[in-house]
Amino acid sequence: MSAILQHPRAQAALARLRHWRKELAVVIAMALTLIGPFLLKPQQSTALARYDRRLVIITPHHDRIREEFGHAFASHWKKTTGQTLFIDWRVPGGTSEIAMLIKSEATAAFQQHWQRDLGRSWTPAVAQACLNAKAAPEDEARNAYLVSNVSTGMDVFFGGGAYDFEQQAKAGTLVAGDGEKTGISGLMKKHPDWFGENGIPEKLSGEPFRDPQGRWCGACLSSSGIVFNRDVLRRIGIAKDPAAWEDLADPLCYGQIALSDPGKSGSVTKALEMLIQQQMQIAIDRLKAVADPKLTPEQIEAQGVADGWNEGLRLILRISANARYFTDFSTKIPLEVARGDAAAGMCIDFYGRSAEEDVRQPDGTSRVGFVSPLGGTSVSVDPIGMLRGAPDPEIATAFIEFVLGDAGQKLWSFRVGEEGAPRRHALRRLSVRRDLYTPANIARMSDGKEAPFEKAKAFVYHPERTGTAFSAIRFLVRVICVDSHDELHAAWKDIIQAGMPERSIKVLEDLTRVKYEAATGSISKVLASRDKAQETRLAHELGDAFRTQFIRAGTMARNSR
Repeated sequence: MSAILQHPRAQAALARLRHWRKELAVVIAMALTLIGPFLLKPQQSTALARYDRRLVIITPHHDRIREEFGHAFASHWKKTTGQTLFIDWRVPGGTSEIAMLIKSEATAAFQQHWQRDLGRSWTPAVAQACLNAKAAPEDEARNAYLVSNVSTGMDVFFGGGAYDFEQQAKAGTLVAGDGEKTGISGLMKKHPDWFGENGIPEKLSGEPFRDPQGRWCGACLSSSGIVFNRDVLRRIGIAKDPAAWEDLADPLCYGQIALSDPGKSGSVTKALEMLIQQQMQIAIDRLKAVADPKLTPEQIEAQGVADGWNEGLRLILRISANARYFTDFSTKIPLEVARGDAAAGMCIDFYGRSAEEDVRQPDGTSRVGFVSPLGGTSVSVDPIGMLRGAPDPEIATAFIEFVLGDAGQKLWSFRVGEEGAPRRHALRRLSVRRDLYTPANIARMSDGKEAPFEKAKAFVYHPERTGTAFSAIRFLVRVICVDSHDELHAAWKDIIQAGMPERSIKVLEDLTRVKYEAATGSISKVLASRDKAQETRLAHELGDAFRTQFIRAGTMARNSR
C-alpha cells in the first residue's frame, strides 16, 4: 500500500485532493459568512411585510426610546390617516459615527447631482467645499449644494447634542423646511405657542435650545451626571454618595470608574466641557475674591479661563487615570455600574435614572443612584431636525410635530401607567416645553420634581469660553487619556502606592503642551483644517510626549518609596 502511495501519479492525486479540500473549506467559510446574518436573524423581524409609507430616522437613541416612539407614532399615523407606517431606524453608533455617515451620504449624493445634473467635473476641492460652512461666499460648489435638494436617503436626525446639530445645520445637511407646511419652520407657524419663553426658549442659561432658523429644535432636556453603585463604593471605602465631578478623581476609585470615549460620543464631550467650564468659573470667582487692583475685569476673565482650563484638564486626567476602560458605547456605563463591575461613571441623566429604576427594590431603595453635580453641568437639549432632501418631508414633519407636541412630551416624562405614558419603559426624560410643567402633569412625571428650568439657573454656559475648543477637548482627551490610558493608569497606580508624592504628580499633570492658548490656537487650527494627515501627526506627537511623561512619573513614584 505504501508503495502505491509513493507512486508519482498517486502523489499528484493526493496533492490535488488536499488542494481541493482547502478550496472547499474556503468556499464553505465564505458561504457561512454570507448566510450567517440570515441564519442568526431573529424569527420576528421589526420590518413590516406590507406598509403604505416609510419614515427613515437616523439616531443614537436607546432601544427603549426607539420602541416607545416608534409604536406611538405609527399608531398615531394609522389612526389619523388609516395608513400603515414602517419606521426604518438607522443606528450606526454615537453622534460621531452619525456625523460621518451623514457627511459621506450627503457628499456622495451631491457628487451625483454635480456631475449628472450640472454636468460639472468632480474634484477634491469640490468635495471639500460642498459641506464646508467656512467656504468662500462665492464658492460654486457650496452654493450649488445649499440650493439643491440632494438626499441622504434619510428623513430625520433624532437625538444627540446641540453642538452636533449646530454643526449639521452649518454644513447644510439639516433644513428648516418650506416655512409653511414642512419642517420646523412650518411648525413654528402652525404652533407659535410651542416656541418662546413659555414654551421652548431659543436659549436658557447660555445653552441653545433651538435654531433661530428652524433647522433643529430641542426635543427633550438633557444633562450629564454621575451614575454610581452604593454597594461598590462602600466596599472600596467611600462612605458618601458622590456629589461633584471631583469625587470621581478620588484615589480610592482607582480602577473603578467607567468612562466613554469622547471621540465616539458628543454627549460625553459635552459633559467634559461642562466640567472644564465649572473649573473656569471657580477660578474667575477666586480671582475676583482676591480683588487685585492691577487686573481689569477683562484680564480677570482671561486669566480665570486659562487657569480653569488647566484645572479642568487635570481633573479629567485624574478621573481618566481611575478609569477601568473607555467604552465606545455610553449606554454600557450604567449597565456596568448596576452590575457592580464599576463603582461610578459619567453618563446622560436618563441612562443613570433608568439604571436606578431597573434595580429598585419594592421598598423604594436602590443600590444604584444618579446625581447631576449642581453647578457642574448645564441643562441642555437633545434635538431633532429634518434632513435635506428628506424622501418624505410630510411624514418627517409629522413625526417632529408628534415629538414636540403634548403626546411626545408625555412619552418622554410620564410614568408607566399614566394616561399618555410609555407602554413598557419609563424613559426618564424631561419635557423641553416649559408650558407642560403644570401641577397636574408634574404629578404624573417620573422626575417632575427635578424642576429643570429652575436648576438651569445654577449653571450659566459661556460658549465664548469653550465653544471654539469643543473639538479640541474631544481630540485632547482622546490622545492624552484614551490612547495613552495604559501608561496613565499604570503611573497613577504607582503614585497611589507611593503615597501620592507631589513631584510625581507634578510630572504626571504637566499640561504645558496643551494650555488654553494652544488648544484654542494651533491645535484648533489643525482640527479645523480637516487635514487628516496633519491631525494624525499632531496626535502622534502629543501621544508620544504624554506617554513618555506618564512613564517618567510612574518611575519617579516607584523610586520614591
